[in-house]
Amino acid sequence: MPLTSLNRIERRRLTVFLSCLIVAFATWMLIALSGNYKYRVDSRINYIDPPENRAYHPLQEDSVSLQIEGSGWQLLFSRLRLQPPVINVSLSALSSRSYIVFSNQMNDLNKQFESNQRVIAVNPDTLFFDFSKRSVKKVPIKLIKDISFVPTYGISGPIKLIPDHVIVNGAAVDLKKFKFWPTSVFKRVDVKDTILAKVGFIKSNVDNMDIFPLSVKVEIPIERFTEKIVKVPIKVLNAEGYDVHVLPEKVSITVLTALSRYASVNQDSFEVSINLKDSREQGYSQLPLKLTHIPGYSKLVKVDPQVVDFFIKK
Repeated sequence: MPLTSLNRIERRRLTVFLSCLIVAFATWMLIALSGNYKYRVDSRINYIDPPENRAYHPLQEDSVSLQIEGSGWQLLFSRLRLQPPVINVSLSALSSRSYIVFSNQMNDLNKQFESNQRVIAVNPDTLFFDFSKRSVKKVPIKLIKDISFVPTYGISGPIKLIPDHVIVNGAAVDLKKFKFWPTSVFKRVDVKDTILAKVGFIKSNVDNMDIFPLSVKVEIPIERFTEKIVKVPIKVLNAEGYDVHVLPEKVSITVLTALSRYASVNQDSFEVSINLKDSREQGYSQLPLKLTHIPGYSKLVKVDPQVVDFFIKK
C-alpha cells in the first residue's frame, strides 16, 4: 500500500515502528561490537636489533598471520584497513641461534597494540634465518635526477657529491651485486641558479644491509647558456702520404655554451675529421664529417656543412 494512501494515524504508527526498529538494530550492534572476539590479521615484519657480526637472510616471507583477541569494534576496523599493520620483531636472539620464536616475544608484541587488544598466537610461530659473515664495502654514489631548466639555462660543470661514496655493511654475497648506490630521485623544476641541497638514498631491497651516511650533499652548477659559432679546420685521416685538399677547409660549428666558458671555447676545443679510407673502399667523391670532440657541458646545435668535397693532388 503506498505511503501516501495512509491516514495520519497510520503514518505515525509506521514512523514509530521504523524508529523502534532502527533503535533496536543500533542497540544490538552496540552490544555485539562491545563483546570480545578472536580474529586474524595479516601483518608485515620489521626486523629490529640485528646481531652485530652476523648478516642474516630470512628463509620465509616477511609477513605473518596474527591471532588477536579484541572487541568487535577492533574486529570491524581490522577488516577495513587498506594496508596490513607492521610489527617490530627483535632479532637479538640470533646472536646465539638461527631462529626466532614468537611465543618468547608475546609481551613485546602486545605492547605494540592497544591495551584492550591481545596477540594470542602467531602463524608461523618460528622464523628461520640463514647467516653469512658481515662485510664492508665502499660504493660510489649515483645521483638520480629529474631537473628542468628555465629556457637558455643548464648544467655548466661537473656535479659534486659530498661525500662521493657510501659505506655499505652487509653480507659479502649481497655486496658483490652493488656497483653503485642510487640516490632517491632529486627533482627540481624551472631551475636557473646553482643548486645546493641534500638528498637521501633509495632503500635497498636486500634485508640486513646498512649504509652510511644516510644522505649526501649535492652541488650542481647552473648558468645561462649562449650561442657561439666556431670555425674549425678539418683533419684528414688515413691520407697515407697523399696530398689531400678539402673543400671547404673549415667547418662552422654552432654550440650553446655557458657564459663563464664562452671565451675558452675555440677551434682547439673541437675535433672534426674525414676518413679517406672510406673513399678508397667505396669510391666516394664526398665524405661526411665526423665530430669526435666538443667542449664539456656544451650543447651541439649544428655543423655546417655536414658533407665536404675533396681531391687528391698527384
